[in-house]
Amino acid sequence: MSVQEQSSEEPGGAHGGAPAEEPATAGAHPRSLAEALRARDDSSLSALLRARPDLITPVPTDLTQLATRAGTRASVIRALERLDRFALQTAEALAVAPDPAPYGTLLHLMAGDAGDPVVTEVLPRAVAVLREQALVWGSDDRLRLVRTARELLAPSPQHPSPTGLGPTVAEAMAGMSPGRIQELLKAAGLATTHDAVSAVESLTALFTDRARMSGLLDAAPPESLEVLSRLVWGPPYGQVTADPAARLRWLLDRGLLLPTAPGTVVLPREVALHLRAGRAHRRTEPLPPPVEPTAVHRPQVVDATAAGQAYTALATVEELLKDWDEGGPAVLRAGGLSVRDLKRTAVALDLPEPVAAFWVELAYAAGLLASDGEADERYAATPAYDEWLDLPAAERWTRLATAWLSATRTAGVIGGRDAKERTLSALGPGLDRSAAPEVRLRVLSLLAALPEGGTASPDALVERLHWERALRGAAASDDLRARLARWTLTEAESLGITGRGALSAHGRALLGAAAPAPSAPAPDPSGGPGDADGPGAKLPVHHRHHHLPAPPPAPRSPAEVASAAARAGGLLAPLLPEPLDHVLLQADLTAVAPGPLERPLADVLNVLADVESKGGATVYRFTPGSVRRALDAGRSASDLQAFLAAHSRTPVPQPLAYLIDDVARRHGHLRIGAASAYVRCDDDALLNEIVADKRSQGLRLRRLAPTVLAAQADPATLLEGLRAMGFAPAAESAEGDVLITRALAHRTPPRTAPEPVPDGPPAPDTTLLGAAIRAIRAGDLASTTPRKQPASAPERDGTLPRTTPAETLATMQAAVLTGGTLWIGYVNAEGSASQRVIAPVRVEGGFVTAYDHTADEVRTYPLHRVTGVAELADEQA
Repeated sequence: MSVQEQSSEEPGGAHGGAPAEEPATAGAHPRSLAEALRARDDSSLSALLRARPDLITPVPTDLTQLATRAGTRASVIRALERLDRFALQTAEALAVAPDPAPYGTLLHLMAGDAGDPVVTEVLPRAVAVLREQALVWGSDDRLRLVRTARELLAPSPQHPSPTGLGPTVAEAMAGMSPGRIQELLKAAGLATTHDAVSAVESLTALFTDRARMSGLLDAAPPESLEVLSRLVWGPPYGQVTADPAARLRWLLDRGLLLPTAPGTVVLPREVALHLRAGRAHRRTEPLPPPVEPTAVHRPQVVDATAAGQAYTALATVEELLKDWDEGGPAVLRAGGLSVRDLKRTAVALDLPEPVAAFWVELAYAAGLLASDGEADERYAATPAYDEWLDLPAAERWTRLATAWLSATRTAGVIGGRDAKERTLSALGPGLDRSAAPEVRLRVLSLLAALPEGGTASPDALVERLHWERALRGAAASDDLRARLARWTLTEAESLGITGRGALSAHGRALLGAAAPAPSAPAPDPSGGPGDADGPGAKLPVHHRHHHLPAPPPAPRSPAEVASAAARAGGLLAPLLPEPLDHVLLQADLTAVAPGPLERPLADVLNVLADVESKGGATVYRFTPGSVRRALDAGRSASDLQAFLAAHSRTPVPQPLAYLIDDVARRHGHLRIGAASAYVRCDDDALLNEIVADKRSQGLRLRRLAPTVLAAQADPATLLEGLRAMGFAPAAESAEGDVLITRALAHRTPPRTAPEPVPDGPPAPDTTLLGAAIRAIRAGDLASTTPRKQPASAPERDGTLPRTTPAETLATMQAAVLTGGTLWIGYVNAEGSASQRVIAPVRVEGGFVTAYDHTADEVRTYPLHRVTGVAELADEQA
């Protein structure tokens, strides 16, 4: 019977921060992670807390608590998820190595018998990353993977190792009968022993001896070797029948396959490593995949293209919010925009629905639109939109670009489904993806590392992201990080951060990235060129530059973000077209705007005419309805004629002048007011014409007087009905004055932009790191410093000292005179107990004023809240 390989799914790998320099190896062997952390300096602790910010939320009381927290399952999983692929492979190799493992053993597992020179060069930095993040501790001759990480990465039947290795001989033979173990020794040509432990050690020694193991396998039937070749790279488990075939029996008899359960066998780890030539992974990836430029455009072309897209972005957002100026679509009961309203918005913007959804979400992220909060809740522009409109064009763009960079709401998932199979709608809940800002910054940073004007393949960028976050970067095509990367490229192009796929100068300034240096070949510091394909090949200069991933960008303060935005706006401003103060009127009742118009001119034209087409030049068309719209807004015919004459480079065409005069002559000839509604007109013949028209039957008009008609419809319906019949009525007030109907812009109450959803605890700033390290050091001093017990106090097992009030006062006063340092127990007003190391300065009025080493400041404590006091030992005082 043949061995049937059991399928298993390997866990993915993780994105990690950049490797740090390897710290110096301590002379003594630390006995625990806490001791290893205690030997670190402040800069090393800062690197740990910056890489794993969850460790200081809240700040640990001492280094023992920090070490305990660093070993918790949730924290270790998060740290593993942020490792790059090679650092993760190093941790996986340590999980299958002896515990503790010498550095040489780890190097052999990673580089194999042949000794891969690239792996040999890069491995020290991978170990340094694991050490820095407290996933590995100990000196080079005793490397230890933290227990939780070993449990997560070590192979087991339920959770196969990503290396594809199985259990060791000792683990697989646990529980096997002593007689069966001795039989295995005889079949393998080994001497029998008196106990199972030495028998297992003897078999392990055989499997780890390259020469003897090669001799044993040389005698194996070819069919048996074929079985081993199917299991060597994993999964290592197979199934056998109760009566295995001869090729399997040969392997079982010699322990090359060991039973783990009825009908199941496993390839021992030592055998697999021999067959793999000592390598833990089938393919080690010490170098990140290079991101090479696929094309290089002239920087001027890139910047001009990006500036054109930036101008289009501003125009699109303005058009969107102008369309919603009098109140936008209704808010769904579950929140968000309905599919029908999104489709209508896409038609109004003349864009595909996914693109329209992106602009809607961007305006929301920038705080330019929100729901109004009314009973009949609708979306509308916010007051911030009016402030945004008054800014120069470059500043308006930087507001949008910075909001996009930090937003976690992701328009690309709109139309998909959440965990409860509900459709995700624009502006609705469930669109936050906390990884989005990081992916955007990383993709743009990779573009910034290319030569100016260089573009990169999306597949190369995705492959690089997968290497940098291995556990989060699964190879599946629907991987979120891959989709975020592709959406980033599209959105950055639409927003004008990139042009023709390359990062623009203002986009680079927005990131705070410097322009890349000229890509001249640098001399190889290792010597001659060597054989690029041979086993002793020297690492090419290009790969030497790239094998150390760039460190993750430190979080920028609001001031730094504002400064970068100002620089970007300064670079973009000269590239944006200057607003024009004129149009070209044509005889076919159109006006051509050869570029962007000044805001007052554009506002008036949008009322007086309808936009017919957009592009490099905008075409406006004048119609009776558009002219009547301007008259309803309070403009007179003479005002309109003078306005057009002042802002046109061509004379006002006669057809346009006639159109304005004709509509104005009829405008207001009919008057409509509230009765339910009425129509009055001095020309009774015109009223007769209206009553006789069949189209007026729905208005249910009747004559009240020769010059007055009454209607059952309300004034607004009557007004629209008569206009649809071709008349030009005007509404009037109760006093008989003509009502000027300007469209009132609907605004929400002041709203703040949505806060991004962070991907875990925020990275601490320098001030917080310094304070946290001082507090941890002081707490560690308080918990580890030897202390004297007062002569009158019995030995206690508790953590806080206990003394009588009289003893406490006397010890405090003595310390003031001698300048001594004391260890005290203290209970604050909330009832929380803590221990502190203080140097008393003054004792009076029931209070002690002292320098608190724990808080690194002078504080005053009520004596009645001090549980007890103890002097520090002489050598520590």
